[in-house]
Amino acid sequence: MSVSREDVRHIASLARIGVPEERLDALAGELNGILRHMEALQKVESAGAASAAQDASAGMPLRADAPPSVPLERSREEFAPKMSRGFFLVPRLATHEDAGQES
Repeated sequence: MSVSREDVRHIASLARIGVPEERLDALAGELNGILRHMEALQKVESAGAASAAQDASAGMPLRADAPPSVPLERSREEFAPKMSRGFFLVPRLATHEDAGQES
């Protein structure tokens, strides 16, 4: 199948697009290139592609989101002696207004 200048003019009128006469040949060439590409795609063997797409719809199996534990070089008590509800307690910075108060 080949697209002619008249086909481009007809398509442009259906789409209500004004196409200058000097662009008709270029647009016909572009449309013919698209049609050649579609013909090449039709020749591709696609048997089994539907079942492969269905298999992929389940998604990838995921691993447990639990990082491995990293052993500490020093004991926790050496660098963070105070803890509260699983969090390290650190002294307030001297730059805070209420640096004298400890929480």
